[in-house]
This record gives sequence, C-alpha cells and structure tokens, in this order.
Amino acid sequence: GQLPTWLKGMLLRNGPGMHTIGDTKYNHWFDGLALLHTFTFKNGEVYYRSKYLRSDTYNCNIEANRIVVSEFGTMAYPDPCKNIFAKAFSYLSHTIPEFTDNCLINIMKSGDDFYATSETNFIWKINPQTLETLEKVDYSKYVAVNVATSHPHYDSAGNILNMGTSIVDKGKTKYILFKIPPSVPDKERKKSCFNHLEVVCSIPSRSLLNPSYYHSFGITENYIIFIEQPLKLDIVKMASAYIRHMSWASCLVYHKEEKTWFHFVDKKTKKEVSTKFYTDAMVLFHHINAYEEDGHIIFDVIAYTDNSLYDMFYLKKLTTDFEEKNKLTSTPTCKRFVVPLQYDKDAKVGSNLVRLPSTATAIKEKDGSIFCQPEILCEGIELPRINYDYNGKKYKYVFATEVQWRPVPTKIAKVNVQTKEVLRWEEDHCWPSEPIFVPSPDAREEDDGIVLTCIVTSDPKKAPFLLVLDAKTFKELGRATVDVELHLDLHGMFIPEKDVKTETE
Repeated sequence: GQLPTWLKGMLLRNGPGMHTIGDTKYNHWFDGLALLHTFTFKNGEVYYRSKYLRSDTYNCNIEANRIVVSEFGTMAYPDPCKNIFAKAFSYLSHTIPEFTDNCLINIMKSGDDFYATSETNFIWKINPQTLETLEKVDYSKYVAVNVATSHPHYDSAGNILNMGTSIVDKGKTKYILFKIPPSVPDKERKKSCFNHLEVVCSIPSRSLLNPSYYHSFGITENYIIFIEQPLKLDIVKMASAYIRHMSWASCLVYHKEEKTWFHFVDKKTKKEVSTKFYTDAMVLFHHINAYEEDGHIIFDVIAYTDNSLYDMFYLKKLTTDFEEKNKLTSTPTCKRFVVPLQYDKDAKVGSNLVRLPSTATAIKEKDGSIFCQPEILCEGIELPRINYDYNGKKYKYVFATEVQWRPVPTKIAKVNVQTKEVLRWEEDHCWPSEPIFVPSPDAREEDDGIVLTCIVTSDPKKAPFLLVLDAKTFKELGRATVDVELHLDLHGMFIPEKDVKTETE
C-alpha cells in the first residue's frame, strides 16, 4: 500500500518483553521486562527498531541471571545461599516495598523529553531515536507519592497533569494531583522540570488502609475527574506480602458490595465539588474522554463488573489454546455518565436531575447525595484512544481494540459516541494493539487523519506488521511487515518529526 506523504515522525511503544531470566519465570504477563519499540516514517518508508529498557531492575536481573526484583504479580526472594541474617533483614525492609523501576506501560512527554512510565514512583528518560535509557526520575523526591498513573494528561500550555497515591504520609492516605511544567526558567537551567512540580490538590482516601486502585483519570476544561472505585489495595496485607510469600497483586481486593465515588476538582479553585456523586460498584482502567455541557459533566469510561481481566494474564493461562479456553466473566462496557453540577437544590428526592437528552440518570437521594446510572454506548472495546485535540471537549469518535468475551483483541473499532455507529477492521489470526490516531496536517474534522496499530499474528507463517488505516473510512492504506518477533504491547504515542530532537541537538 501507500503511506500518506505527510506522515513524518515515529510511533513509539512500550510493553512487557522478556518473561524468562535464567531458570526463573515471571508469573504474570504485566511483569515482563520493558521492551521499547519504534516505527519511524521517513520519505514514504518505515524503519523499525526495538530495545529493552535498561532499568536497574533489568540490569540486576540480567547480572544475577534470575529474577531478583519483585514485580506486581511475582515476588522475588534473595539468593538462598545468603546467610540467615541477610535474609531476615531483607524481610524487614519489605514492609513499605521498594518498588520496581521496570517502566513497561506507557510513554510520557515532558517538554522536549520522553519517559518510559509504569505505575510506581519511578520513570525513565529515554532517547526516542536510539531507544537508549538515559536517567531515572523518582517522583517521591518531588511529591509524597508511592505510586502514580502512567496515563497523564497534557494541557494546551504543555503542562503534565498526573495523579498518585500517598500511602505513608503520617497514616493519612490520600490521592494527590500534581502538575509538571514543560520547561524551567533560563536562570535555573541545571534544574529539571520536576523541581518545579506543583501539587494541585489532594483528596483524602475514604479508607486509610485500603486506597482505591486507579489506572487513569479524566479531565474537562474546568474540572479534573477522579473515580474512587471499590478495587482497593490492602496496605496491611501489602506490608506482610513478602513474609507471606504472596505477590502484591494478591493484595488488590474488589469489594463488590461497595459504591464507586466520583470526585470533581475545580481546576481554578483547586477545591473539590462538595456534592457526593456515586454509582454502583465497578472496576475501570481507562477513561476515554470527558467534557462539560450546560452545567453537566459528561464522562466516558470502560468499566467491568469484576476484576477478572488481570487474572486472565497469568502466564500459566497463556497457552496455545488461550483464546478458546479463557473467557472474561465481565465484558468491558463503554459507559457514559452525565453528572449535573448545577441543579435545582429544591428538586424532589427521587427525581432525575439530568437535563440533557440521554438515558443516563442522576437521582437525588434523601441525604442530598446523587446516584448516577450510565448510558451504555457500546460493549467489548478496550485500549481507547481519541483525537487528543478533542481531549476535555465534546467529541464524536473513539478508536479502540475490540475484545468481546476474550481478553485478546481481534479487531480494531471506530465508535461514533453520538450515533453509536461502529466501523471495524479485522483479519484472521491478527491481534491488534492500541490504535493511535494521527491527525492530518490540514485536518478540518475530528477524524481527518490516520490510525496506526501494530499487529501481532497468531499464525506462525504470517509476519507481524504495522497497519495504517484511513481514520475516516477505516480502509487499509498500507502495511509494513517486520521480520522480527513483535510482542503484544500496552501503550505508546506518535511523535511528529518536529518534536524529535536530532542526534546533534
């Protein structure tokens, strides 16, 4: 096929790559050592490159030729031939765990720099052109967080907005929202942007010892949306996990009898909206988008009724008949919540406060709290992406992988959230990764551009490839096959040519 002549830059992606070190094996697919890879577009041609992130975790494991650093689903133990005192000491030092720096989930842009990220307090600066690992940044040196999301937001000024959980701060567990500027003043050239990190606000956890797990959050023009879900981390269990020979993943517990709470923080006042909004128990990983309309906040998320998704990816389940044997007990559902921030305070108890045309409801309760029920936009999609120019604004399209009841995606979908129409791309034995939208330079409409996705094949005779689709029609424009083994990855970003510093710079 043909690539658009305007397509110049690189698709940079991240995900788990190595699952066996020496005689040891990780338990979970999400534990694998981070593998970065890029597709670079130049003069109508595509170049491929991949490299393992040289984290301290990677270096320690390779040097020992075994897994010596614990990951979320795999607890690593000291060498059995170490003496008993060393062993006892390392048990004690695991109460507040020193988390891994194996940053395998996403890529973050900060000013002119790029970082590999995960959900711990560490991120790694990388060179997107050579994929070299440059320097490690520890968020906890700049803000009191033990974990942070790998799905930050970017505002029009280039600031990064992100969230983390502070577990150890004097027993006051809270969620902290922070902002990182894109550059530093000239007179402070030697300092990094992280020295200028600013705490926007903090939200106390509803439970001190059981903070909510979250993978992403939402943003509109004036508000930040944080969902406190009943999938929670048991801190007491976590502190003793090492001694009990349990993984940290076993400390995540879903409380299906509890509610899911919505928090809205006003960006200008940095205060939380005082009305209590909630819905039924649900598990969510990915926010899609959110916007404001006529006194309401509208936000779209992909939600589950249980946390079976994580359990699917234990490596003992990833066998050749994985697709046939493993079924999700909860299908991912694209839910739209419509939350009235401005409403008649004298409205009757039991009345629906939503004034927009939607099947979503917001019912006033006796105690003044508001119970929200969503509109269902579609089912069976994951890894959602939008045209980021529409982030926080009213939008039409979401690009996603389609998973149905099985955890491995087999199609790519374009969903019109206004009409609920769906366009799909699929091919036998093809497992697509997260689709990334790249707008065309003269784009007038939201879907003017292309969609890029890496395709892994389950047929050994078929080579993996990068697929380029016309975002409007979802017709294939071209594909670039790669004669190496591609891995299923997690997230990434497209970096336009102008944003990539050349070697000399």
